[in-house]
Amino acid sequence: MPAARISIIIPTQRRPAPLALAARSVLEQVGIERAEIEMVVVDNDAIPSALAVVERLRAETDVPIVYVHEARPGVANARNAGLAAASGELIAFLDDDEEAPEGWLAALLAIQVRHQADAVFGPVRARVPETVPHRDYLARFFSRFGPESEGLMPGYFGCGNSLVRRAALPDPVAPFALERNHIGGEDDLLFGHMQAVGARFAWAPDAWVHEDPAPSRLTLKYTLLRAFAYGQGPTEHCASSVPPDRLGVVKWMAIGVGQAIVFGAVAAVAWMTGAPDRAQKLDRAARGLGKTLWFGPFKLSFYGQTT
Repeated sequence: MPAARISIIIPTQRRPAPLALAARSVLEQVGIERAEIEMVVVDNDAIPSALAVVERLRAETDVPIVYVHEARPGVANARNAGLAAASGELIAFLDDDEEAPEGWLAALLAIQVRHQADAVFGPVRARVPETVPHRDYLARFFSRFGPESEGLMPGYFGCGNSLVRRAALPDPVAPFALERNHIGGEDDLLFGHMQAVGARFAWAPDAWVHEDPAPSRLTLKYTLLRAFAYGQGPTEHCASSVPPDRLGVVKWMAIGVGQAIVFGAVAAVAWMTGAPDRAQKLDRAARGLGKTLWFGPFKLSFYGQTT
């Protein structure tokens, strides 16, 4: 079988129904030659629980579907396993809780070509049921926003809904740091390293996807813990640089203290008065606290449980 030009990687763990929705949305892409693409499903479960879904999908399509059973727990393990199995020179990442409209991949590719980008990112539109408390905050939390117009951008986003040029990766088959297996942020670390060596990042406003967060994640407890972990990112990135950016660590910790104090006070008032944006204020305080408490016992584990 000839190598594909574009490999779409979907890591998954025990989500058969969302996986089927995400995968079928890939198989329904238009505006791109089907002979140019392949789909790689990475099953990050101790047992091959996603295999039945893949076998059903194979019977429905002529698009090659590569199945990878990565039993070693961890998000970095899963992404690296997908890259090792993929044959494409361009790698698109779609999460197993995302659904792409039919023009998604063509829109990512158009921006990559037009701006000669090493990585392209698109918007994420979260779908949260109307009856969920703090729905507006949760919808924003799980969404991704960016400029209205396309173009090169100074920063980067996470892997979900992205297109990456394999040749720009520091390691073409295993670029994700294994120490991030359980805490996440493996994509931020990778893109941060790419940025440091001059990688070109671009934004594709028309390459949006839907995201359907699992019901267990639609709670303040979950999102505030994630906000705390997201806050740890900048400080931890400075600490893990080679050599370590100690001045950056001090700077981000100081910023975190200020944010935690200011937004903590604002959040307290917002909760006492029942302000509609009170959850967002608490989120900002949690991110500030994460910038300060980023080390050792404060690191949180969100991934890597497969038994």
